Amino acid sequence: MIKKVLIANRGEIALRVARTCRELGIATVAVHSAADRDSAVVAFADESVQVGPAPARDSYLHIPAIIEAARTRGADAVHPGYGFLSENPDFAEVCADEGLTFIGPPADVMARLGDKAVARRIMAEAGLPLLPGSQDALGPAEALAVADEIGYPVIVKAAAGGGGRGMTVVHDPADFDRAYRQTRATAQAVFGDGRLYVERYLSSARHVEVQVLADAHGAAVHLGARDCSLQRRHQKLVEETPAPGLGPEVIEPLCAAAVRGALAAGYVGAGTFEFIVGPDQRPYFMEVNCRLQVEHPVTEMVTGLDLVAEQIRVAAGEPLGFSQEDVVSRGVAVECRINAEDPARGFAPAAGQLTEFTAPAGPFVRVDTHAAPGYRIPAYYDSLIAKVVVWAPDRPRALARMARALDELRVAGPGVVTTADFLRHLVGHPRFVAASHDTRLAEAVVASWAG
Repeated sequence: MIKKVLIANRGEIALRVARTCRELGIATVAVHSAADRDSAVVAFADESVQVGPAPARDSYLHIPAIIEAARTRGADAVHPGYGFLSENPDFAEVCADEGLTFIGPPADVMARLGDKAVARRIMAEAGLPLLPGSQDALGPAEALAVADEIGYPVIVKAAAGGGGRGMTVVHDPADFDRAYRQTRATAQAVFGDGRLYVERYLSSARHVEVQVLADAHGAAVHLGARDCSLQRRHQKLVEETPAPGLGPEVIEPLCAAAVRGALAAGYVGAGTFEFIVGPDQRPYFMEVNCRLQVEHPVTEMVTGLDLVAEQIRVAAGEPLGFSQEDVVSRGVAVECRINAEDPARGFAPAAGQLTEFTAPAGPFVRVDTHAAPGYRIPAYYDSLIAKVVVWAPDRPRALARMARALDELRVAGPGVVTTADFLRHLVGHPRFVAASHDTRLAEAVVASWAG
């Protein structure tokens, strides 16, 4: 059994992991940067260790410091949360070499699926539907030839990409060379890997993902599908489950395909298979996220499962405690990400010290946050300060509850602006309410809303 977990992350996800550990009777070690020494998870965890100064590269991304913290505090496992080192196979491998249980997939699986081009090839062999494109990283001339063959628009993607970064849509062949060079530079700077591949781009589509759980004994299940189509620059704003407007004839094969892909890849732990669904409701595999997702609470709300607890049990070597037939989804859950950003200024960061933070409450409202009055939002990290999640028996009541919850939310401080008001407007948009939205809606709405 795992006895002490070092949480290699910060913010709301670190606090969320620590809470589940406490419920399971597992001790926790919180690591933190100098900027986060007074954070909520530091106060909550059983122990804490400062692993570096404020910049993430010197703290939350500094593998030797994190491993040393685990060693000195006697941790026997590491939970990476999401972001930072959560999908870094080198980190997972170092943990294993040091005798630490990494609460996530094995390093070799993560490495294969983290390479988006390789992941496409694995999923093609497993029979998952793919958009036309390359299954290998390509140089500029080869990439242009593939784009000309499959037809425009195309999307140029970083093979090592993730988090909505390292991708460029190209509508005109005359723009391809510039787009390729810019994307390669971004990929090299962000991921340290400039390899790119190309696939067809669907200009009107839904972004749908399937949550899977798999153990080390060859069993895998899915926990349903989530819709993540409300995005800006490929960054998700609103998520919900089940995916609205898509019938069982679409969702059931999609979920089955995700389980098939997980088994083909030898996946272990919690992961997410992401798909794009075209206007004809045909789905196409995009990528696998080898970690817990930001939006995992909506799945927890409808299934009653604690995904972090399941991650820990699987990492400890236990088989899944339930079969696919045991997974029952009830009602509808919706999540809104509250970021310290100003939608009217292109979602520019708007950090500062909070003078007020009042979370919504009431029936079936969950708020995952590390914020409180007096908290100073650091400028060094992701701007997420809270996730507002609601559940209801059906979608109309879930959207009404979300509207009420966002109306209740109070966040204020000098210079602080959040996405809450924009999201309140977005979840009431007629196209979203009618489930006729796609990945372009949020950016279209913010243009008119900001004006």
